Amino acid sequence: MKIKNLVMILTLCAATMSCASSAKHCASSAKLETKTNYADLTKQYAKVQLTSDISHLSDNEKQMLDYLYEIGNIMDDIFWTQQFGGDKETFLNSIQDPDARLFAEINYGPWNHFDNLASFLPEYGEMPAGAGFYPADMTKEEFEAWDNPDKTSLYTLIKRDENGQLQAVWFHDAYAEQINRVAELLNKAADLAGDKEFADYLRLRAKAVLTDDYFESDMAWMDVRNNNVDFVVGPIENYVDALYGYKAAHEAFILIKDQAWSKQLARYAELLPVLQTQLPVAEEYKKEKPGADADLAVYDAVFYGGDCNMAGKTIAINLPNDEQVQLQKGTRKLQLKNAMKAKFDNILAPIADVLMTPEARANVKFEAFFANVMFHEVAHGMGIKNTLDGQGTVRHALKEQYSGIEEAKADILGLYLITKLYEMGEYDNSTLEENYTTFMAGIFRSVRFGAASAHGKANMLTFNFLEKENAFTRNEEGLYAINFEEMKVAVAKLGGEILKAQGDGNYEFVKEWIATEGVIKPTLQADLDKVNGMGIPTDIYYEMSPELLIDNSKN
Repeated sequence: MKIKNLVMILTLCAATMSCASSAKHCASSAKLETKTNYADLTKQYAKVQLTSDISHLSDNEKQMLDYLYEIGNIMDDIFWTQQFGGDKETFLNSIQDPDARLFAEINYGPWNHFDNLASFLPEYGEMPAGAGFYPADMTKEEFEAWDNPDKTSLYTLIKRDENGQLQAVWFHDAYAEQINRVAELLNKAADLAGDKEFADYLRLRAKAVLTDDYFESDMAWMDVRNNNVDFVVGPIENYVDALYGYKAAHEAFILIKDQAWSKQLARYAELLPVLQTQLPVAEEYKKEKPGADADLAVYDAVFYGGDCNMAGKTIAINLPNDEQVQLQKGTRKLQLKNAMKAKFDNILAPIADVLMTPEARANVKFEAFFANVMFHEVAHGMGIKNTLDGQGTVRHALKEQYSGIEEAKADILGLYLITKLYEMGEYDNSTLEENYTTFMAGIFRSVRFGAASAHGKANMLTFNFLEKENAFTRNEEGLYAINFEEMKVAVAKLGGEILKAQGDGNYEFVKEWIATEGVIKPTLQADLDKVNGMGIPTDIYYEMSPELLIDNSKN
C-alpha cells in the first residue's frame, strides 16, 4: 500500500455512472460555464527531474535498466485504458491547448484529481466510479446478482459478451499482446540482474503476469535484499476502482537503492513484532502476528508509470498487499528519498511558512517528514488483516471504504509507532515535537489532493478528530500550532478506534464515519484557499528518461 503518497496514488470518488463512458463524450452537467485557464491548472504541479547516480552499477545492471524502462512504459499504456477507458493517443491528440494536454497527461484523462474528479474538458462528463474496469452501463444490482467466482478478483476486467451478459476477463487475456512482451522483457532483465534473489523475482514476475497469480513472485520479492536496482511492476493498488475497490491497476517503479541510508533503517525492522503487541487496542484486535521479515530501505525513484504516476505522486511504498504474504513474511517498506525531498522543499515547507506559527514552523524538518512517511508505510503492515467474525479480510468487508480508513490507520499509527520507539530509546533522528508538528504540516499538504481521494479522506478524518480532541490550536491570524500532550493522547485514541472498526469489519460504521468526518470544513478550506492563492504547487510531476541518469564511470 502506498501513500500515495503521502504516497501519493489516489482513489476515485464514488461518482454516479450517469455517463456512458470516458471514451464517449457525454454532455450537459459537466460542461464548463466559463473558459478554463489551463496554464493555472498546470501550475498546481511543480516539474521535477528524476535522476540518480548509477556509476556504481555493473554494465549488466545498466543494460537491464533499458528493459525495465520499456516494461514501465507498457504498464503506463495499460493503465491508460483502465483509468480513461478510451484510446490514449486519440484523446490526447484531440486537445489543442498545450497546457490542457499536459494537465490531461498528468491526470491520465479529463478529470481533475485535485478537484473531486471534476471534468476540466467541456465535452466530458462525470468519471464512472468503476473507471474502465466495468461496463459503464452496469448497475451494482446487476453485478451483485451475477454469480461468478472471478468477478471480485483483483485481476479481472468485467465486460459484456456478444449477448450483453457480464463476463470476467483475466488481465493476461485482456492485454495479451502487451503482457506477452512484458514477460519476455522480464526474463531478459533477469539474465542481467546483479543478484540471484532479484533475478529469481523477475523470472517469477514474468510467470505471474502471464497467469495473474502473483503470490509466488510476491513471496520472492520479499527475499530481495542485496540489490542495487529494484522494480515494482504489475497490477497492484485498487484506488482507481471506486465502485467496489476490487480491481488492481497496472503500474511500475524503477528504483536505485541508496545503500548508506538503507543501512541506517535496518535496525527498526526487527522491532516490528514488539510494536505490534503495543498497539493501542484490545488484545483480540492485535492477535495476528505479521511476518517479521520486513525490509526498510531507501531508494531514488527514476521512473514512475501507470497508477503511481497519476496526479499526486507516491513517495513511499509498502508491499506486497497480499494479506497472506504479509502474515507469512511481512512487507518491504521502500522510502523514495528524492521524491520526498522534492515534495518537502517545493510544497510542505512553503505551506508551513504560510499556515503555522513561527514557533511551530521551526519544528518542521525533513528528517521528521522522512520518518513520518516511513512509519506510515510500516503501519500498513500492522494491525489486523482478517475480521474477528471469521468472514474474510478487512479489505473485502469494508469494500470501497477500505482505502480511506486504511490510509487513516497508517497515518496515525505511524506517528504512534514513532512515539513508542522514542519512549523505548530506539529513535532519535528527530524530536517528537518535530514529528508531531511536521505531521500537522503534512496534513495541509496532502489534503490539497482533494477529499475525494483515499488520502484526502484519511487526512480530513484525522484532522477533524484531532481538532475535537484539542490536539492543536488556530490563532486569530489563522496560524496553527500543536498542543503536544493532547495530541499524543489523541493519536493513541484515534489509532485504537480505527483498528477496532477494521477488526469488526463494520462497513456501515466506517462509511458513515468517513462521510461525516472525512470532509473539508469551511475554516480549513479558507486556509487552503490562502495557500493556493500564494501559488504553492499542490504536487509534482516528473521529467524522466534514461538520459537523465548520472554515470560518472563514463568520464
